[in-house]
Amino acid sequence: MSTFPACPRCALENTYPDGDSRICADCGHEWQPTETSDPDDSAEAVVRDANGQVLTNGDTVVLIKDLKVKGSSTTLKMGTRVKSIRLVGGDHEVDCKMDAGSFMLKACYLKKV
Repeated sequence: MSTFPACPRCALENTYPDGDSRICADCGHEWQPTETSDPDDSAEAVVRDANGQVLTNGDTVVLIKDLKVKGSSTTLKMGTRVKSIRLVGGDHEVDCKMDAGSFMLKACYLKKV
């Protein structure tokens, strides 16, 4: 039986120390024992592009991959510039308008210019 606290993310007790931090062997979550809140509970999540750059409202981005639009024969081509993005919550973090229409995109397919 482990004397270490349960994982704050998955609540399982299969945790172990690694230097000053604790690691959950089940979900891989790593935290400092002095942390009192879960990092996922932050008031505003940071949205990052494919290269790790922080995105903000109004940024200009470029598509890094051809994206097929679900339910349509339209394909958004790699290298397309998207101006004035808007960050939203949910599964798709970026809301934008292009010549082909309005789209919600995942930030992992975008690169900040």
